[in-house]
Amino acid sequence: MSTNSHYFFAVRLPDTVKQVIHDNIMDLTSIFQFKRWVHMEDYHITLAFLGSVEEDRLSSVIQLVGDAIKEENSFPLHVEGLDIFGNKQSPRIFWASVKNESKLYRLQEAVYRQCIEAGFTLESRPYHPHITLARKWGADSEFTLEMLERYNPFRETPAPFQVNEVVLYKTNIEKTPKYELIASFLMK
Repeated sequence: MSTNSHYFFAVRLPDTVKQVIHDNIMDLTSIFQFKRWVHMEDYHITLAFLGSVEEDRLSSVIQLVGDAIKEENSFPLHVEGLDIFGNKQSPRIFWASVKNESKLYRLQEAVYRQCIEAGFTLESRPYHPHITLARKWGADSEFTLEMLERYNPFRETPAPFQVNEVVLYKTNIEKTPKYELIASFLMK
């Protein structure tokens, strides 16, 4: 049976970290005037986007990724900044950055390899870990890059957490929150 839902593997953020991010960012919505804010429950760090998948193809990739994740060690990470994708005056994506951590890149590579092994065609651009916060700049005034540093709530107090779980999410566009947990894999 075919489906139009999209699937992706991600680092699951602890609920306490989602709350810290949410509280800090919601205090800044009058400054960062984006049209659509991501629901707190949907905060994550994508590792591999599969796209639309026939459900019978999911079992093989779930097995392969699950086996690979069992060999990965958990590691600390923290949210440290704010950034954008898209036009510098009218960005399309507003996101939180995480500390540059080689273990995160190794984890992403392990998941990516297993998805390729399962026959998926994945994004070929370099991996850029981030937590999407909002979409589509909506203010009448232009966005300025200086805002990112000036109003960064994580500069002085980064939001630390332990990366210890990889999940497979299904996107339900019509729901809020829109990401549904399909499978979960704990790390060592």
